Amino acid sequence: MYMHYCKRCHRVHMLNGHKHFCPNCNESITELKISYMDYVSMNREEREAFAARCADAAQLPALSTTYRMYKYSKWYKDLQKQLPQTSIITYSLTGGTEMDNAVSAI
Repeated sequence: MYMHYCKRCHRVHMLNGHKHFCPNCNESITELKISYMDYVSMNREEREAFAARCADAAQLPALSTTYRMYKYSKWYKDLQKQLPQTSIITYSLTGGTEMDNAVSAI
């Protein structure tokens, strides 16, 4: 379980996986640093205070985190399939002397 915050709904969501869109309004959400166990151990007042801190635009960056393994996730791989792929074609020239286009730096 991962904790996320939706700015539009002003709500903290407990979601399975690293989601990018709010299940309520489909707007972009922010993944939070707080663990699931830390959040569920809070009482009601602490949760309301935490949600109020998340609602503050100045405090939200300090409370959020970035999922570091996103390149291995299914949504990222699907996105890469949708983007146009560029190719680099290399070939060797024959008939020239080696290092004729080398650059030296002093």
